[in-house]
Amino acid sequence: MPGRSSSDSSSSTTPTPSRPSSPLPFSLHTATLSDTESNAPLLGLGRYASSGESRWIWRNLGSSSPRRRKRDGRRWRTLKGILRRIVRHPLFPRQPLTIILALLVLTVFAISLTLILLYVLNPDKEALPWRAYCTIPPTTSVPPHYRETLPYPYINPLPNVMPPSFPPDDLDTLPPAGLFLAVFSMDSSLERRMLIRTTWAAHPRSRNGAGEGDGGMGTSRTVVRFVLGQPRKGWERRIQSEMEMYNDMIILPCSENMNSGKSYAYFTWAASNAWVPPVYFNTTHPVPELSYSNQYAPAPHLAPHDPYLAWKDSASGHPRPWVRPDYVAKVDDDAFVMLAELEARMRLELYATGQRPYNMPYVSPVSASFREEALKVESQSNAPADNSTLLMVEQEMPRDGAAKDPLVYWGYLVKEQFMAGELYGLSWSLVDWVSKDPSVRGLTRGAEDKQTAKWMGLHPRAAEIRWSSDHCWIYDHPRSGTVYSHGFLFPSEVSRVKKSVLPFLDKVSRNSSTGTTVVTPSALVSLSHSSVSAFGTRYQQPLQEMDLAHSVEALVEGSYMSELQEGKSTGPETAWRAREGRITRYENKRVGGTVVVHFIKKHMWFLETALALLEGDNFSEAELEGLDTDEGRLNVSLASVWTDSSVFKPTNASAAL
Repeated sequence: MPGRSSSDSSSSTTPTPSRPSSPLPFSLHTATLSDTESNAPLLGLGRYASSGESRWIWRNLGSSSPRRRKRDGRRWRTLKGILRRIVRHPLFPRQPLTIILALLVLTVFAISLTLILLYVLNPDKEALPWRAYCTIPPTTSVPPHYRETLPYPYINPLPNVMPPSFPPDDLDTLPPAGLFLAVFSMDSSLERRMLIRTTWAAHPRSRNGAGEGDGGMGTSRTVVRFVLGQPRKGWERRIQSEMEMYNDMIILPCSENMNSGKSYAYFTWAASNAWVPPVYFNTTHPVPELSYSNQYAPAPHLAPHDPYLAWKDSASGHPRPWVRPDYVAKVDDDAFVMLAELEARMRLELYATGQRPYNMPYVSPVSASFREEALKVESQSNAPADNSTLLMVEQEMPRDGAAKDPLVYWGYLVKEQFMAGELYGLSWSLVDWVSKDPSVRGLTRGAEDKQTAKWMGLHPRAAEIRWSSDHCWIYDHPRSGTVYSHGFLFPSEVSRVKKSVLPFLDKVSRNSSTGTTVVTPSALVSLSHSSVSAFGTRYQQPLQEMDLAHSVEALVEGSYMSELQEGKSTGPETAWRAREGRITRYENKRVGGTVVVHFIKKHMWFLETALALLEGDNFSEAELEGLDTDEGRLNVSLASVWTDSSVFKPTNASAAL
């Protein structure tokens, strides 16, 4: 058209892109770009916005908190600056060799720091004076909150009247205690449960005691059951089959755990569901009438390892009802229990005649004259008796049935604070109170043994609870190497320990103000000496080549086999012949030896414990030959073989035969 300029012409021939009728946000407008434009770098934003605008757009699309973004960006820049300065430092390794050396130094530092922390935080840095524990009577009668304790390494003073040896002669005249013992297990521990079922839960020497035993009379009311939390998926059917097969498993209404309420769930369950057999026979002393004596339940289906008298009663066709237990106890499945030993100690606590003086054992009613002798010596001593001692000695007469119930907390007292979790028991009244008290319900999480001790402190009659501890006959397996570990222990060796420790304690320094014995570091070494193991050192058998019987004998504390050495002329056969038989080791008594061996982490260790404590001949070859004794030393040709006279052990072969 005439009159148009070239610019007008060009503009008319170029198609004008369509635009929206109303302005849109820039971010929405970019969404209408073609596919080719959307694949361009930065989505083609360079054609429509500056770089500053595009950064602002994506920041707003990615977050709705500018202040937080600014703060996070500042922290990130600070961190990058620190890392940049470290990397640019002249000492920062850059070559492969220097990088490897730097990593090695850091690894050594981390390991050293970890070991230092473990040492600082470890409460058990030194071996315990177990020889003194076996020499001095038990040190507990009242809760730690109500007595003065002595710091380590003090040894409590010896009493003016030495107590009689355990067990007292009148033990079997008392009715057996009813004990419900739960083995804490888990769904995958079938092998360990089978080992327990076939060894200490049923073996005659565990239930009857040493020698001929008592025919299971003492443990006729002792029941062993396995306690588990809810099994995991995939294990339910196996656990159900095991329950149907053995009738000895309890599934608690809680998930499987160690320190998250399983112990509380067990005691709560036991308060309503724990039953034991009644007393099947007459004893010299009648069965006491306690607050729970009239509670009965029909006899349940028996487990294969239940007491023989319970099976005999069941076979009669009219089994007697079961009753409430006198004790409810728990034990870990890595512990080996001698049931007759455990029941004997709990029986004496059940029928004790009131609180005992400090360091003195409880005495049964027939042995009450011992308490009178202790009071007589106390009155004749120069030191005035304090009110607490008199309160412990005096026997308070209960006024009602509940007051008669014994309040006993039995186990291995650790540092005067709590009973160790491998095995402890509560008398029935304490279990019943634990299940009902609301304050206990809030103290169920944490180390379960420490929580149980806290429960005892909350009891309304806490001052009357007997904290009965046994430090001598509860220990760890010889191979475990822990602070509580030493060789398998028998009464004959403890008698020898007492003869050596008592004169030794008279020689060490004494605190004149308190009458306590101060134990020096060198004395601790002597009091913690073991012929089998050493604290902090991995166990090594005396000789490299030893058969199974000899290697088990070498784990017995004080045995000839444990003192053999490589290169000596004395051979294992000579030491084996001179070993002690079971009658000698138990000093012609039924009980009085090891109660629990703990920390058995391997099945082989478990079998070794079973062989040492349950098997073995009543008399060794040397004893059967009628060897004479001369002041506790063998008067035979063996004397020319053993060069160190301290290794000779007294035997009672002549008396036993």
